[in-house]
Amino acid sequence: MTKHWRRALAALAALALPLAAWLWHVNYNDGVDIGGAAAAVPADPALLPRGAYLARTGNCLACHTARGGPLAAGGRPVATPFGTVYASNLTPDLDTGLGRWSAAAFWRALHHGRSADGRLLVPVFPYTHTTLLTRADSDALYAYFQSLPPTRGRPPAHALRWPYGSQAALAVWRALYFRPGSYQPEPARGDAWNRGAYLVRAVAHCTACHATRDALGGADWQSLGGARLPAQGWYAPSLLDAREAGVADWPEEDIARLLKTGVAERGSASGPMAEVVMHGTQHLSDDDLAAMATYLKSLPQQPVPAASDTPGAPRHRSTGAGEKLYEQHCASCHGTQGEGVAGAYPPLAGNRAITLRPIDNLLQAVLFGGFNAATAGHPRPYGMPPFTLTLGDADIAALLSYIRTRWGNQAPEVSPLDVHTLRAAM
Repeated sequence: MTKHWRRALAALAALALPLAAWLWHVNYNDGVDIGGAAAAVPADPALLPRGAYLARTGNCLACHTARGGPLAAGGRPVATPFGTVYASNLTPDLDTGLGRWSAAAFWRALHHGRSADGRLLVPVFPYTHTTLLTRADSDALYAYFQSLPPTRGRPPAHALRWPYGSQAALAVWRALYFRPGSYQPEPARGDAWNRGAYLVRAVAHCTACHATRDALGGADWQSLGGARLPAQGWYAPSLLDAREAGVADWPEEDIARLLKTGVAERGSASGPMAEVVMHGTQHLSDDDLAAMATYLKSLPQQPVPAASDTPGAPRHRSTGAGEKLYEQHCASCHGTQGEGVAGAYPPLAGNRAITLRPIDNLLQAVLFGGFNAATAGHPRPYGMPPFTLTLGDADIAALLSYIRTRWGNQAPEVSPLDVHTLRAAM
C-alpha cells in the first residue's frame, strides 16, 4: 500500500470515528431509565379510559391488528417503498408483546423511537409524531394496552431491502429527520387551537400521510402540504390549498362533521381517509372535534389563482366517447349534470376530488369502487361499483377527461398512458 493510500485511509478513519460518536449520541443517548421505581405507572383509575380513548382516536388498533386477527396482536403488513414492515404485538404477552415492558420503556419507544431492548425502531411506527405526546398520555396508552388480554403471536420479521432495516441506516435516517420533542403551546393562540394542534400533530399524526416526503421518506413533520401515499396508490391532498383539501373557508361545524361521520356538505372521506374516520376520528369527543376544526381551519392557505389566470382545460379528443360512457355508467347515480344525490352520491360538478391534479384517488374510485366510512352518524354509506374489469385504459381516460372538463370543472385531461401507468403501479 502506497503512502498516499495510507494517508487517505487514515483521514477517512479520523472522520469516521467522530461521525460514529455523533450518531451514537443523537440516537442512543436519551437518558431514559426504563427500570426501577421511576418506570412505574402512577395509580390512577382515570388512566385506563383515557388510554382507550387515545388508542381509538389515534388509530393504533387499526394498524396493530391483522385482518381477522386478535385485537392489537400485531402482524398487519404495511407496504413501504423500501419493503414490508409488520406491526408489533401491543398485548401484554410476556414473550411476544409488551408484557415485560415498563411504562418508561413504552414512553421511550413513543418519545425516542427505541425499543425496550434498545434497538432503533423503523419510522413506519410514527415516533416522529408520538414524540410530541405528553408522558401522561403515554402512561394512559400503556395502561390500556396492559389491560388487554395477552395474545401470543410474534409478527414476521420486517422484509426491508438492505440496508434500510439496518440499525446503521436507521441511525443515519434519524440523524437527518428526527429530533425528540414535545408539543409547545403557542401563547398567542387559544386553548382550543392548541388542543387541536396537539391532536393533529401528535395523537392523530395527520402529517404521517399529508406531509410531502422526499426519496428517503423524510419530511417536515409539521407540514400538511400533501403527498402520494407510498405503495398504496392514493394521494393525501394538501390541507394548505383550497383547490385540494384546505378547509379555511369551511364552517367549523362542517369540518367537525366530516371527521365525525365521514360526510359533510362540501366533501366526503374516501380511501385511507375513510379508514381514518371509521377507526379513529369518529371516536373523538365533541370538544376535541371542535378543537381540531379550529386548528385545521386556521392553517395558512396557498393563494388560488384568479379565474382569469386559470387556463381552461383542453377538451379531450375523446370527449364524445367520455360523454357516452358517463351516460351509460355514471349518470344514474351522479346526475346528468353531475349534481349528485344529497346524502347518497356525491356531486361531481365543483368537486375538488374530481379536479385534483394527481388522478390517483379518482382512478382508485373508478377501478376498484368502494364505500365511504361507516360511522355512527352515517352507518350505511352508499358504495360505488368497480369498473376495473368493465372499462379499458382508453375508456377510463375518456370518462375522466369528460367529468374533469364539464359543469364548470377545469382540470387537465387524462391520457390512456396516465391510466395505464397508474393501474400498473397499483
